[in-house]
Amino acid sequence: MRRWARLWVLVGIAGGALALAGCGVERVAAQARPTRLETVLEQMDAGSAKFQSAQADLRKEVFTKVVSDTEEQKGAVYFLRVKGGATQMGMKMTTQPQQVVEYKDGKLRIYNPGLNHVDEVSTTGANKSRAETFLTLGFGGSGSDLKKAWTIADGGTESINDGQKTVATEKLDLTSKDPEVLKTVSHVTIWVDPVRDVSLKQLLVFPSGDSQTAFYTNIRLNETVDLGPFAIKCKGKCD
Repeated sequence: MRRWARLWVLVGIAGGALALAGCGVERVAAQARPTRLETVLEQMDAGSAKFQSAQADLRKEVFTKVVSDTEEQKGAVYFLRVKGGATQMGMKMTTQPQQVVEYKDGKLRIYNPGLNHVDEVSTTGANKSRAETFLTLGFGGSGSDLKKAWTIADGGTESINDGQKTVATEKLDLTSKDPEVLKTVSHVTIWVDPVRDVSLKQLLVFPSGDSQTAFYTNIRLNETVDLGPFAIKCKGKCD
């Protein structure tokens, strides 16, 4: 597994025309109705155009197949659209193993407070594109971009409680069109509120059979983000 992918895993969607013709009669075409998936992707496009930021409480279930064990982790996360349309992300896990994760200016940094150690990797070119493909899954990413990067199967509507109310989400199963990504992640499932363009749940399945499920609750959309709690603060000098 490539180094950028190893670190990233931690951070962790045919119409036709009908015509009637006759002798001396003008041909009339009726436009096909869009499919459910097309409608969802269009809603995500509209939501993406309005997206500025999202903040949420985060709970992760990390399943390790070889020992058939599931570990629960809790924390908080934010996504922020910055100058040039790029996305900045921060995540702070408050349960063990504690971590602070930052993706900013094309760099991914992961701080382990227990070891006072920072892992850092620069993502450029194709790796930057791959990283941001995962970063914006249902958090400000457009439906058009989702369709370009993933083969999408629509699993229909599913209701999920976001910590405040029950939300009708669309369950989308995604398989990457990039062979390099498939070496790291077999497929991803997201439960997305397409109108707000935010995910309430995400499942990543790895070739090993391991998986990681993230649940996002108490989502605050387009509010000012306090970056202080997500700052990487080493004890003295980072190892």
